Amino acid sequence: MGFTDFPFMVKKGRDMRRFPSHTELLDYLKDFCEWFGLREMIRFNTMVEYVGMLDYDGVCSNNNDLKWVVRSIDKKSEKVVQQVFDAVVVASGHYSHPRLPSLKGMDTWNRKQMHSHIYRSPEPFRNEIVVVVGTSASGQDISLELLKVAKEVHMCSRSLISEGLSKVISKHENFHLHPQIDTLHEDGKVTFVDGSSISADTILYCTGYSYVFPFLDTQGKVVVDDDRVGPLYEHTFPPSLAPSLSFIGIPRKILGFPMFEAQAILIAQVLSGRKVLPSWEDMMKSIKEFYHLRDVAGIPKHCTHDIGGHRTHENDDITGFQYCDKYLERVGLPPLEEWRKELCTSSVINAYINLETYRDSWDNDHDKIQEALQSPHFTQFIGLQDSSL
Repeated sequence: MGFTDFPFMVKKGRDMRRFPSHTELLDYLKDFCEWFGLREMIRFNTMVEYVGMLDYDGVCSNNNDLKWVVRSIDKKSEKVVQQVFDAVVVASGHYSHPRLPSLKGMDTWNRKQMHSHIYRSPEPFRNEIVVVVGTSASGQDISLELLKVAKEVHMCSRSLISEGLSKVISKHENFHLHPQIDTLHEDGKVTFVDGSSISADTILYCTGYSYVFPFLDTQGKVVVDDDRVGPLYEHTFPPSLAPSLSFIGIPRKILGFPMFEAQAILIAQVLSGRKVLPSWEDMMKSIKEFYHLRDVAGIPKHCTHDIGGHRTHENDDITGFQYCDKYLERVGLPPLEEWRKELCTSSVINAYINLETYRDSWDNDHDKIQEALQSPHFTQFIGLQDSSL
């Protein structure tokens, strides 16, 4: 998952596992900032309150004339700062605003309800009966932790589950699978759509996140409709405001860092004049064609920005590698290395089959890992960083 010009290397005294903790990922980002001298370009402890177009009385000859007002607050001094910029890149991520279902009785159910976003440890759920809504990565990981302390874990799924999750459920007597929730009752009872019910202490929603930009005022030119941010050309540029406004980090179910790096490079190339975007008409045509393909394939609107995991026609690469490669080629970078694609695919397959052990066992990948470590991606930094491969 490392950036193309800064490998995610094993370092002495750090988390040396192939699937390291989130603190190791944070350290990697800190190392990246230090290596490229980025810290002095970052204003820390700052909250952006407002981003909007400078008032041109509705008259603007072209998007290159746009200016953006950015109002921010220094969280330490509480000083308000307002500045004007030629361009704004929105890169605020999409893992902060919980996406919650709408369930009958949800507002009156008088026991604990929480989203996975605020989950930190299984200990508070000791001896409880917990209902976990959602079977994606967070639902699976949290359920595995809860099994060690909870009295019972009841997982709700609206679709078929993986082979690995099925193995775990059959192995643990206190782990149960249900269909979707139908009704939540005030007395703590949870009724499922098949008519079965249980009495629960906590409901934990592992239901993903929504795109939210509370600071951004585009006068309706960019909207979020059921988690579709748009219109966006290639998930990056809103045609009516490009190139002065752009977005990084909207795509999901993709190798994030290389993809977002490619987005950043393209934005820099366009803003510097080295590359030119298609016309407004061509960008809108591309967006409409993309939406049409998703609709024909039966992909819900809230999955618009899921690059991998869905097919729009039989030749699609559901890993999302093809899309990432296309973007990298556009900015002048080589495609993703084959070892990177193969290791990622192998990990996904291993997780699907061996949910409890895939982070610790990857015997079939040894040769591919060695190939990766001996590739230019890694060897360019040997001797420059304190590393132990």
